[in-house]
Amino acid sequence: MRQLLSLLVAAWLLAACGPSEPWRQESYVFGTRVELAIAGVPEAQARAAGNRVLQEFDRLHRTYHAWQPSELSALNEAIAAGRRHEVTAEFAGYIREAQAVAAAGDHLFDPGIGRLIALWGFHTDDIQARLPDAAAVREIVAQRPSIADLQVDGQHVSSRNKSVALDFGGYLKGVALDRAAASLKQDGIGNALINIGGNVMALGTRDGKPGGTAWRIGIQHPRPQGVGGAPLATLELRDGEAIGTSGDYHRYFEVAGRRYCHLLDPRHGVPAEGTQAVTVLIPPGPGAGMRSDALSKSIFIAGREWRAMAQKLGVAAVLKVGADGTVSTTPAMQARIKIEVPDLKPVIVQ
Repeated sequence: MRQLLSLLVAAWLLAACGPSEPWRQESYVFGTRVELAIAGVPEAQARAAGNRVLQEFDRLHRTYHAWQPSELSALNEAIAAGRRHEVTAEFAGYIREAQAVAAAGDHLFDPGIGRLIALWGFHTDDIQARLPDAAAVREIVAQRPSIADLQVDGQHVSSRNKSVALDFGGYLKGVALDRAAASLKQDGIGNALINIGGNVMALGTRDGKPGGTAWRIGIQHPRPQGVGGAPLATLELRDGEAIGTSGDYHRYFEVAGRRYCHLLDPRHGVPAEGTQAVTVLIPPGPGAGMRSDALSKSIFIAGREWRAMAQKLGVAAVLKVGADGTVSTTPAMQARIKIEVPDLKPVIVQ
């Protein structure tokens, strides 16, 4: 099984080396590669702040893991048994936020379909190339599991639908971006780039100076063969902006030459079709990181209706690569990116 990271090329790989390179640190959390770059402060301060960020990432990963023992898996066990379960105030807040985001996107992105994700074999780090039992898929779809089925009363969570199982895989990396940005600012860091497997947030500038050099990032081509591995496009990420990519090349398997990715359409219980990748650019503001993660999922799964879904969600800047390789952009995204593939002219969709 081929498994590629949905990774935006890091800014420091795109910029020429200079005398004041940002301090950099890498790790592996949330099942993906994590990269931090911090500029404008002494190395000791950057290292201490970066370590605190990575510790928080590790805590979030362990606390809300979908298929290893965690607070999230304990809630799923209680739901399956029909029991009311007490959670932390943080967890309750995340459930409410994820419910609101899912509802805004007509539940095309729905963290309540964990049982479907497990049935397709994506609850593992070692994905196997095999299709699930079709009758089992239909049975779960008929039960219509959704995060909307959860009742949150203070810190107590219950559900009358026992088929609901939470999976924060399409939400938590974005939350982690926001948490990282807040942590860095608290530690006096105003210039940084945070990359969690393709979800990226920028703070300040690359050289640590007001009005200085912007963080320049690349958007990965979903089918890099034939383009020399070069990014599909590049852009300069401004202070507080976040960008997220959902692609069919991150977690997937192939059977009989057909690709099945981890992005499932809750309406049918099967992997979404018609899209190779969707990238969204989110302006600065509360929850920008979370939105970069979750909203790209709804737009990806919407398929042919991606533009209407983006408008419904209030996302102005979108780049989409269709199943046939056609590249489409909204005017807002077209104004920000530089296409790096020779002779490629995106279709601008109003």
